[in-house]
Amino acid sequence: MQLSFFGACRQVTGSCYLLETGDIRILIDCGLYQERNFLVRNWKPYPFQPEKIDYLVLTHVHLDHSGLIPKLVREGFKGKILMTHASEDLLHIVLMDSARIHEEDAAYKKKRHKREKRKGPFPVVPLYTVDDVEQCIPLFESVPYGTTIALSTNVNIRFHDAGHILGASMLEFNVKKNGKDQTIVFSGDIGQWDKPLMRDPSVFDRADYVIMESLYADRIHEDPYSIEDMLAGIINETVKARGNVIIPTFAIERAQELMYHLNRLVWKDRIPYMMMFLDSPMAVDVTDVFLKHLESLDRQTRKLLEEGKQPFQFPGLKLIRSVAESKAINSIRGSCVIMAGSGMCTGGRVKHHLVQNISRPESTIVFVGYQAFGTLGRQILEGKEQVRILGKQYKIRAKVREIHGFSAHADKDGLFKWINHLRENPKTIFLTHGEYDSANVFSERIIQARQWKVQIPEYMQSYKLDSL
Repeated sequence: MQLSFFGACRQVTGSCYLLETGDIRILIDCGLYQERNFLVRNWKPYPFQPEKIDYLVLTHVHLDHSGLIPKLVREGFKGKILMTHASEDLLHIVLMDSARIHEEDAAYKKKRHKREKRKGPFPVVPLYTVDDVEQCIPLFESVPYGTTIALSTNVNIRFHDAGHILGASMLEFNVKKNGKDQTIVFSGDIGQWDKPLMRDPSVFDRADYVIMESLYADRIHEDPYSIEDMLAGIINETVKARGNVIIPTFAIERAQELMYHLNRLVWKDRIPYMMMFLDSPMAVDVTDVFLKHLESLDRQTRKLLEEGKQPFQFPGLKLIRSVAESKAINSIRGSCVIMAGSGMCTGGRVKHHLVQNISRPESTIVFVGYQAFGTLGRQILEGKEQVRILGKQYKIRAKVREIHGFSAHADKDGLFKWINHLRENPKTIFLTHGEYDSANVFSERIIQARQWKVQIPEYMQSYKLDSL
């Protein structure tokens, strides 16, 4: 058996692994690179032959795990794309939205470069189009959590709830080799315990090989019960200053969790009545999918819905779909809260709202999710004096705040709790989906506590599992 790492290696985005067992070739995730230093990889040919891959198995639909699927299909992949039921419903929305943004961004850049009489570092064409996404849809096949699926005579797979976002999964492969069973577990993104909306992440008693994320492996999140205190404080402070609150928002899970907490703050009169906007057509569509898949939500959220209480609705909230409505937000007098994609400020409508607010000292930009190295969000968060948005430089005068407790990822104690459930020694643990310093800190903790073998793979590195 051979396992190759083609993304999310000593970095956060671009999740992509290739498992070869001798009779079958399985790609796990096919994610978009979002860090500025690695964007060129999105355009490069794959380091494998797409037409020779038998299956693509998806952990979840965030773009850094799914965003290069249309390119994979366009370049020759014809196998099945396996995922959970909720992920299939979401993936249509996510990829279509991504394709439209690629098309719009390419058109905008082409027009801008023509006006500025210059060329950019990347081709002024979409990475992929809506038509490319349409070619992927017939390959989608969804499976329920907990059901064993035979991929070949010697390879089975089972999906487990990752507790990360709706439909997110951990993948358990069972491979028969020379009369012996080998278990390989891909953690995907591991959710937090005791979070609103999502169920707790699954755990495993044994695995021969574990490929696990390490995004927040070097830090502790705030107490989740302090989230509403922090959010209320930021909103009230900004309203007093007569500014706007801009929240770059991931459309899946983060938007819904924000609405959940804002709902509670409104009904408890902890913030003043004001207009609040979810300016993301994708997030609006995703919220409908949440309500369709109640089986994937936690007990508390299901109970609220069964009682007729709507966690995603409250006075003052307006869901925005059209571009005209989005532009109209800028004409509002008085303070408002604007939740808009994308979560790392790499595209989407949030850039336009940043243009209107980033140089206003009275406004506040609130980050509620991880900002990968090199992204616009990371530049703002790190305190740069000015940043480039939509081709122009803007001074950062707005207040910048961050709330870690919103994260859909487990922190270092949550990650250790997850791996520490193993009762038998794994042969190797591979740490991915985290910057090197974070992964290295966690590696040392595992080695010190359990004396297990840990690897932090480099990009394009392959391992013969049988020899480890």
